[in-house]
Amino acid sequence: MKPPSRAPIATLLTTCVLVLTLVVTSSALTALLDRSDSARPMATSAAGRHWVNTWTGMPQLTEPANLPPAPFTGDKSVLTDTTLRQTVRVTTGGHRIRLRFSNAYGDTPLPLTAVTVALPSGGQAGVSAIEPDSLRRVTFAGRDAATVPVGAQLVSDPLDFDLRAGSDLTVTAYTAEGQPSLALTSHPGSRTTSYLLHGDHTRDDDLPDATPVNHWYLLSDVEVLSPGATEAVAVVGDSLTDGRGSTTNGNDRWPDQLFDRLRTRAATSDIAVLNQAAGGNRVLNDGLGPNVLARLDRDVLSRSGVSWLILFEGVNDIGTAAATPEAQRAVTDDLIAGYRQIVVRAHAQGIRVYGATLTPFGGNTPYDDPAGEREASRQRVNTWIRTPGHFDAVIDFDRAVRDPAQPSRLLPDLQVGDGLHLNPKGYGVLAGTVPERLFRR
Repeated sequence: MKPPSRAPIATLLTTCVLVLTLVVTSSALTALLDRSDSARPMATSAAGRHWVNTWTGMPQLTEPANLPPAPFTGDKSVLTDTTLRQTVRVTTGGHRIRLRFSNAYGDTPLPLTAVTVALPSGGQAGVSAIEPDSLRRVTFAGRDAATVPVGAQLVSDPLDFDLRAGSDLTVTAYTAEGQPSLALTSHPGSRTTSYLLHGDHTRDDDLPDATPVNHWYLLSDVEVLSPGATEAVAVVGDSLTDGRGSTTNGNDRWPDQLFDRLRTRAATSDIAVLNQAAGGNRVLNDGLGPNVLARLDRDVLSRSGVSWLILFEGVNDIGTAAATPEAQRAVTDDLIAGYRQIVVRAHAQGIRVYGATLTPFGGNTPYDDPAGEREASRQRVNTWIRTPGHFDAVIDFDRAVRDPAQPSRLLPDLQVGDGLHLNPKGYGVLAGTVPERLFRR
């Protein structure tokens, strides 16, 4: 009698293994789907909603002159046992927010002990008092305390908090240990008053004994969970966009006044305006803060909800290059090449780029040179910006604020007197020059 065939047994074993594999795979896939659903980003937890930056302050390494005053800066540390209260103006509203703190330029970890948010007293910018009933605790992974690693950014947990577009938000942070070095991340040109006080006062209604400073420290972003149609425009620039010459606590830089215009019209009322500028900044080389080509990813391409970029920068590149034909030819060639790079990189992320012409600096010391080499460079760059096909649209700031009788100079009543920086009226003219049609969707 022939022995039984092994083929049916092998087939049966193969079938069992296959079934078991399918069961295990199915179970694992179900678990994975369940886990991914519970861990899904908040942007998709409510149908059609996403996170959009509503306020930004471009992070910079704090120069010695802009460090917190004594006793808040020591020999080897800064903000030890210090409460920092600051206000920022948001440009979109909502019911759920989160904060970002930056240690981009720190060379040691930054420990945060406690953080709160509230509405400022009377809804005012730059005040030390808050509306007590609005006070809320901010957490990080469910805890009050957190540490921002060297060179990193820390995002808070989402927080239920009602904000109206155009309102101010008070953020109060306490650092028991402080930053154990003098490499502090900040935005010096806040044009807004902040407050420093020793001890933990994150829940205090007011800080009457605090030391006022006109700088922002540590805080880099506020985001709002927004309807799907909400988008943002990022503005990249130098001191003319950062607001040199504007009113402290007045929120009258030109991006502020652009926001004021957009919010009054139904078609543009849900657009956030993000000021990513710094005094002394340049397109090509580091100055005050990293150059634009280096910071574009961080400040624009990775920001939440950005659909448009307004580029208004280049004056400092021209003004700091030697006033010789050779040096000016080189810097204008490099500027134009830099602009091309910015457009290509932004377009790759689906962001439209609007180029703003460079405004006059005739009569400014040290930028205005007797031979007019730098003015010739400004004109050459502006001609390129105005040429169709380079940007998605052109915003002609130069034409709006130049003196028709002396086109190399600003109109006298629009500037602060240094030939370079505008006053609030001048910034209003810039804001009024930006066509609303650029933000049609």
